[in-house]
Amino acid sequence: MAIIQGLEWTFNTVAEEYDKWSPEYVPELYEDLFAYQPLSSDSEVLEIGIGTGQATTPILKTGCRLTAVELGDQLAALTRKKFSDYPDFTVVTSAFQDYESPENRFDLIYSAAAFHWIPEEIGYPKVYALLKPGGVFARFAKHGNYRQSNEALYEEIQKVYAQYMAYSAPTPPFTEVDAKRRSEISLRYGFVDQKIRMYSRKRSYSAQDYVSLIATQSDHIILDKALRADFYAAIQNKIEYFGGRIELVDTIDLELARKPWVRTERF
Repeated sequence: MAIIQGLEWTFNTVAEEYDKWSPEYVPELYEDLFAYQPLSSDSEVLEIGIGTGQATTPILKTGCRLTAVELGDQLAALTRKKFSDYPDFTVVTSAFQDYESPENRFDLIYSAAAFHWIPEEIGYPKVYALLKPGGVFARFAKHGNYRQSNEALYEEIQKVYAQYMAYSAPTPPFTEVDAKRRSEISLRYGFVDQKIRMYSRKRSYSAQDYVSLIATQSDHIILDKALRADFYAAIQNKIEYFGGRIELVDTIDLELARKPWVRTERF
């Protein structure tokens, strides 16, 4: 479904459910990230919008000092507990826009499926300022597509959305062209050495589990309470009719960019 701006607060209301149902990222993504920017116990890393930490464990396992910025207090509390065994892990409850830190501090700043909530003209310059010369910004996300595996089921589910959630239009599949367009944003803010990586995987859910998954999405969380039971029952019934399972094909994009070692003029 489409992203509706201004709903970043919604995930904080379903922290435990989001942690249970949101999938982690593929190992190949971290292999490419660490090949581009190696991390060690000497590295300072910042994660923007940690959520419940679906992208955090592989970073922590490098031994780096990781600071996470998270707007939601419930999400921040969950991740503090979840990663309490890592002594060099800190969570700051704050919007990234309000986060205060010395400039030229971090070797890596990354954001997994969260940076789109931050206005471009605020987020990119701030990331640039906080990175050390030669530091790296990594932005990545996953995009689930259930149309690819079953066109007929997709069309039936769209009828349910049209009835209950007309405000949430379907988004087209995410492509390498989209990733390239996203990567080029960093050029406008002085970054260099852009790299793009794309990954694919499949996920399969029972009808009931799929309903639990989508219930953690921002545009579903704001659905009128009086309609939720009927909406989710209708989705579940459609999946049961088509065999009881739904398959998602994930496209995962990784965009990498580096702050120059030598200061350059920024636009």
